[in-house]
Amino acid sequence: MISIRPAAESDAPLIRRLAEVAFPATYREILTPAQLDYMMEWMYGAESLRNQFREGHAYFIASCDGTPCGYVSVQREGEELFHLQKIYVLPDIQGRGVGAALFRQAVEYIRSQHPAPCRMELNVNRHNRALHFYERMGMRKLREGDFPIGNGYYMNDYIMGLDIR
Repeated sequence: MISIRPAAESDAPLIRRLAEVAFPATYREILTPAQLDYMMEWMYGAESLRNQFREGHAYFIASCDGTPCGYVSVQREGEELFHLQKIYVLPDIQGRGVGAALFRQAVEYIRSQHPAPCRMELNVNRHNRALHFYERMGMRKLREGDFPIGNGYYMNDYIMGLDIR
């Protein structure tokens, strides 16, 4: 059984533990080990996670049969724009509907914050296998770009969008 709950800042260590498994599994064939290490600290370091919560990122944690197995993060970026910052599921749980449940949770959260029509966008690495998942969830490619993230690294992404009504 899949359950999803809002996360609090006190859940940051749990989010980090989940990311330590899910993030490298997603990117080990796309990014160098050095870039993986840099991005883990950039996105999931204790200070980074604290700042994300304080800046209004809404995190949700999914559990399968009571065991945490994934997370999603959404941030408001404008009056009618939200950004799906992160959505990851542990590799051994993928294919069981957890990702879809987290995606739907993100959309429902956005609707609760903004009942009028708006858009949710997502940056996804151009070589990420999850690209097809996002398309199945109704997202479409809007544009692409190479975004510097520091230390000489770039995110080579598609920006995908979903109009929420």
